[in-house]
Amino acid sequence: MSLDDKLSSFLKTGSDWGRMKTSVPGIFVLKLPDYKSSPARLAIELNPTDDSGSPTKRRGLVLRSLDELGEYKAIFQYDKLEPLLRAVDGLNPKQKKASKAGEVLDI
Repeated sequence: MSLDDKLSSFLKTGSDWGRMKTSVPGIFVLKLPDYKSSPARLAIELNPTDDSGSPTKRRGLVLRSLDELGEYKAIFQYDKLEPLLRAVDGLNPKQKKASKAGEVLDI
């Protein structure tokens, strides 16, 4: 079954807000539900994973298009982002990680 076939099947049969693992840790396919006049569609979710490959956050960064990916890439390039995150990380308490298992989509 091709990548397009697997994605098409997931769009048709997956549950709303369903998440499909891929072969790349931290990259998931997300099924977005119908919204107003928009039909259900797929998006990519970037979400750190634990040792079992399950997402560590309830919801990660959702990318709906290549344009959005480009916009985020530009934001990640700002020199002041890393020092800001380092300061925030130093102030915030550490969190525990959860684990789950499921089917993996090879991309």
